Parts: sequence; structure tokens; C-alpha cells
Amino acid sequence: MAYRSRPIRTRYWATCTRSLATQAQPSMAILDDYLDIAKPHFNHIPASQLSITAFNDSLPAFNHPRTTASDQQALIDRLKPFTVISSMRERTPFPGALLRQLPNLKLLLATGTQFETFDLAAASELGISVAAAPGRGRTDAKASDRPARPKLDIKKGGSHPTTQHAWALILALARNVAFDDAVIKGPAKGWQSQLALGLTGTTLGVVGLGRLGAAVARIGSLAWGMRVVCWSENLTQEKADRKAEEMGLPAYGGNPLDPEAPTFAAVSKDELFSMADVVSLHYVLSERSRGIVGAKELAQMKPSALLVNTSRGPLIDDAALYDALEKGRIRGAALDVFDIEPLPAESPWRSTVWGTEGRSNLIITPHMGYVEDGIMHTWYEETAENLERWLRGEPLLHRLN
Repeated sequence: MAYRSRPIRTRYWATCTRSLATQAQPSMAILDDYLDIAKPHFNHIPASQLSITAFNDSLPAFNHPRTTASDQQALIDRLKPFTVISSMRERTPFPGALLRQLPNLKLLLATGTQFETFDLAAASELGISVAAAPGRGRTDAKASDRPARPKLDIKKGGSHPTTQHAWALILALARNVAFDDAVIKGPAKGWQSQLALGLTGTTLGVVGLGRLGAAVARIGSLAWGMRVVCWSENLTQEKADRKAEEMGLPAYGGNPLDPEAPTFAAVSKDELFSMADVVSLHYVLSERSRGIVGAKELAQMKPSALLVNTSRGPLIDDAALYDALEKGRIRGAALDVFDIEPLPAESPWRSTVWGTEGRSNLIITPHMGYVEDGIMHTWYEETAENLERWLRGEPLLHRLN
């Protein structure tokens, strides 16, 4: 989605400036700053202009079916005093029902490029401005004390942090990295646990051939000569061919083991799950795609197959996956995303029994796909620039409503 600065009507900003001048000092909440990295980006703003509170934890999502009324009220009570909220991705969703309980909120500063959990229509109705931080850096040429992030063409090796994390998980599963590490350090002081899975010449199944899925597919094809099969609801072979060419690959002949075949082969969903040695999910979450991987798809997978999800937790039916892994029906799974985040302490995924007594191997990471030094600080730099503009009564950049 492309973002652009939108000129705001002079009358609106004059009204906004008068309002800021007459109301109590504005305050900002920084939400879900798990690693406590945000506040230094706002230290230059005088406390006399804006008071800032950072929260390093998350409260339950307002509209999640398991969120109780008392949990909803706790979230309202936390956010209600603030004029400005700085959010991190979709860690805290903002449905209309929550926004309507925040009468002091004037500005919602978002990060990233996906805002399905933000009710932008309700925000507009309530007079709440919403602006993004798309990750391109500040526009005012103010120097950052951090090294500039290289902007690399995907065809020349540049890739999104999630692409790197997906491959970190695939390799960790295939090479037994986490399990062997635990065995060596554990009380038994063991050594090798099981044979590794070689990836050369195997089949990579990519569910969702968008920007990230295609980047993961490109690496599998080039690095290990993997055969790439792809599926999404509306994917055709023509679209898959175009995507391969966008990635700097030939439409046909990219796999040395089958030079006549498409480099990215569009197949049916059933074919993908039955053929793939590694299945990697890169699908957009919607009501239609929720539970897109269920008991049927897991049963179709090879006993030696790996499943990796760096996209959205609810794409997989949790109960079906738990059953499959508990019974050792596939070699292993790696999950970076979950239905509820942070993962509850009592979650069965938080266990050391995986990979023992016939269970499948399991690697879990705390939604680290985008939590990379460069992009996180860039988002906060962009957020700071928009906050400065708002305090001066200037038009916001990257408006979403």
C-alpha cells in the first residue's frame, strides 16, 4: 500500500492548534514496547509540551473472543487518559468499540503497513487522526545517530526481516539446531539427537506468493535448488511466472532438476500439502483465511515434512496442529506467531516435551519476524517526526484516514 502526505484543510489545523493551546497538556502512551527501545526517540521533546508514558507489556486484545469484560475495562482504563498513542504494529488492535471509549484520543500513530485491526472509519468519525510509519525513514533529513539501513533490491539479495526469520526457522528445524542445543546443555549432557534433514533438491511449498512468500521461494530456489510449489486462492501459473521474474528468476527452468518446469509452480492446495517437504505460510489473515491450515491439510503432509508460520497465528487451527504434533504426524513445526500474543504462560506450546516420546519437534519464537534493529528504530524515528509535526500544528505524513 502506498502512503503519501495529505494536505489537511487550514481551518481544521487552525482549530486543532487552538484546541491544543487551550486544553490540558497533551500526553502520549507508547504501547507494547517490549524491549524498551522507544523513549530515546522522543527525549528531545520538552516535557512541558508532552508527557510520555511507555508500557512494556501488553493487555489482552479488546475484541478477542477470549478477552473478558474486566480485561476490556483494564485496557480502556490504561488508554483513556492519553491524547496521543504510539502503537507497534498490530500488538494492540484498535476496533471502533475501543476507540469510542477513548474520548481524549486525538492522534493514533501506527507502524508498519498492515492495519486490518484498526477501524479507520470509526477513527475518522471520532476525529482521531491516524498516521503510519512505513519504514522509509525521516523525511526532514534530520541526522540519526544510528547507521543508515541499506536499501537493497530484492533481486540483488535485499529482503524483508521476516524473510530472514522464516529461513532461520526452516534451517533450525531441518538441522535440529534448537533440539541439539537443549540436549548438549541439558542435565544428560548429551550429544547428537537425530539426523538432520538436507534441503537440496527437496520441495518448498509456499502458501501465499506475495512479496514475502516470493522472497522465501527465491532463496529456496537459488540456495538449495529446491523445487518451489505455490498456492493461494487466486494464484494462476501466469501470476506465478510474473512473480518469479520480479524476483530476478526465469519463469521456467529455475530448478536444475527439472529445467522444463516453472520456477514457481502454481498448484492446488491439496497438491501443495501432499508434495512439500517444507511448507511456509505467507498469507494475509482474513475471516476467509482463518484456519486455512487444519486437520485435513496436516494429514496430507508427509511424515518427514516441516511446517513454518511467520505470518499470522490464526491461519492454523491450533487444536488440529497440537493434535498432529502430539502424535508425531509430521517431523516438526516452527511458529513465530500465535492467536494470542504475548503467548499465555499456560499455553501448551510453552513446553519442553516437544520432540520427545514420539512427539514432533517444535520451535517457537516470540513474533520476531519484524523485530530487527534497523526497522524498529526507523519506525520510531518516523513516529517522532509525525509527533513533532502534530505538536507544531503541521500536516501529518503518511495519513491513513
